[in-house]
This record gives sequence, structure tokens and C-alpha cells, in this order.
Amino acid sequence: MKNLTITRFILLSAIGCLMLLHGVSASGEMTAYMGDTIALQGYSYGSTDVYLFLTGPNLPENGVTLQDITARADTGHFTKVNVDSNDHWMYSWHTNTLAGHLDAGTYTVWVVTRPRDRSRLADADYRTISVTLRKPSVTLDTAGMSGALTLITLPEGANVEIEGTFRGRTPLTLSSVEPGTYTITFSKAGFSRLSASARVEAGKTTEVTGTLLPFTGSLNITTIPPGALVRLDAADKGISPVMLSNLTAGNHTLTLSKEKYITAVQQVTVVNGSVAEIRVVLQSDSTAGVSSLPATGTGLGVIITAVLAGLLATICRKT
Repeated sequence: MKNLTITRFILLSAIGCLMLLHGVSASGEMTAYMGDTIALQGYSYGSTDVYLFLTGPNLPENGVTLQDITARADTGHFTKVNVDSNDHWMYSWHTNTLAGHLDAGTYTVWVVTRPRDRSRLADADYRTISVTLRKPSVTLDTAGMSGALTLITLPEGANVEIEGTFRGRTPLTLSSVEPGTYTITFSKAGFSRLSASARVEAGKTTEVTGTLLPFTGSLNITTIPPGALVRLDAADKGISPVMLSNLTAGNHTLTLSKEKYITAVQQVTVVNGSVAEIRVVLQSDSTAGVSSLPATGTGLGVIITAVLAGLLATICRKT
């Protein structure tokens, strides 16, 4: 058997074009296979960003993000896409690298000018596109031939499970894989799990790549008095009070400094998906602005010495 190495072969040629025009509503339709990459693009006039979310079979009613179907739009999670200087936006929806599993069926992609979920669209302009995802099918050119899988993640070293069975760590290439469609799960400590669907063809190598998202949390930092310079792991983060978001979960070094106060340094812990309240009372620097007398050469000691010397000289003259 001979393995023929090729690049990722599942690409969608159809492009869904959406145009956001104030006061106008319309929809488009497209069909793709589960695991395909779907190119979405369009125009938005008067906004610097558009916000995408997805609704469909077995998903929350108010929508989820396109890159992580566990992140709900009604809790403030959207797929944010920049609108360029020509009022154009573009997004590639990688259905094979979702954090979660999509079922076959018809989905709706919502494109909104403001971060609004399905239940709060009254004050925003939006358009929709219908996407039907079908289960992939495999046709064997030669009976008995197998395929291969190349699995890559950023960062490397992620555990790989195929249909629930551990197969190694990334980067990983598996040969002699029977043709078919497989569910692949990547996991790594400190990062969210990532699942993807891969279709293997006889005599071909299918490459699946994924970016693992680190666990993140927030710190809400206040000081008494306010106005302290905030540094986290030696990086300036602003002036207190300040909210620091999207911080990598784990331990960090927090430094707070303010003129006439003693610099405070402490360890803080960022917890995934949580906001930690950090409140620090700065201690006044009692030595700030105080001048001390020189140790030698001038000052009160010299004056006292001079007076004693004069008294001794007078006594000696009288005797």
C-alpha cells in the first residue's frame, strides 16, 4: 500500500456573502459537510466590527460562538470580526476545530452590528445565513487501502483521543487508518478541550490542526488610596482601580506603587472563568520628604563642642 500525502482536502468553494444595510433584512443559504471550512464575508456600513453567533440543532436558543459552541451569546460571548476600511469583513468558520460537536442539520449564522444575542436584537442591525451541514461520506478508490492522519496543535504536547481512545501526543502522525469519519479530541492541562471531526480517505493523509485556548480569568484591583500604578508580572497594566481581563489562569506577581507609599508586592491567583477581587491598603512611607542631619562635620554636635571649648578656655585664664 502506498500513502499519498496531501494537504487538507476539505475546503468549501461556496462563499456566503452577507451585507448589512440599515433597515434591510434578507437571508442566504449554503450547504457544506461537517468538518469543512466555510468562508463567510460581507459588508457592514457604519460599524467597525460585526458580531457573529450560531443557532441550530441542540444549541442554546439565544446562540453560541462559531469557534466554541459551549460559549453562549446570552452570557456575552460572540465571534467578533473586524470591518476593514472598505466596510468589508471576512471570517473562516472551521467546523472541524470547534470546541464541541455539531450534529448534522441546518444552522443559522447571525451577523449583528452590536454584541446582541438572539433575544436582544431590537436595537441592532443584523443579517442571517442558513448553513446545512451534512455527514461526510467516503468513497474508496481501491478496496483494502488505508489512509493516514496528521494531528497538530498549538501549543504542542496535547493528548490525542480518537473515538475515546488515547493515541499519543501532538504532533502526531498515524498511518494505516481505516477510511471513515472520526471524532478527535485534544486536551492539555491549563487549556480548554478541543474536539474535531476528521474524514480519512484511502491512500491520502488528512491533516487536522487546532489551537488550544488557555484557561483565562479576571482580576478586579482596587487600592486605598486609589491611583497606584499596577504591574502584573513586570508589565504595566494601568492605574487603580482597574479590571484586568483575559489573564492566563494560574499564579501571577502583582506590584502596586504610588508616590509617598510603600510599594506592595504580592502573589495573586487567576481562576478560570472567574473574577478575583483584589483590595490592597497601601502603607504610608513615613520617611518620605524627611531630611536627616549629617552624621559628622556639622549640626548640633559641632555647636555643643564649640561652646564647651570656650568655657574651658575661660576657666584656664582665670586660674
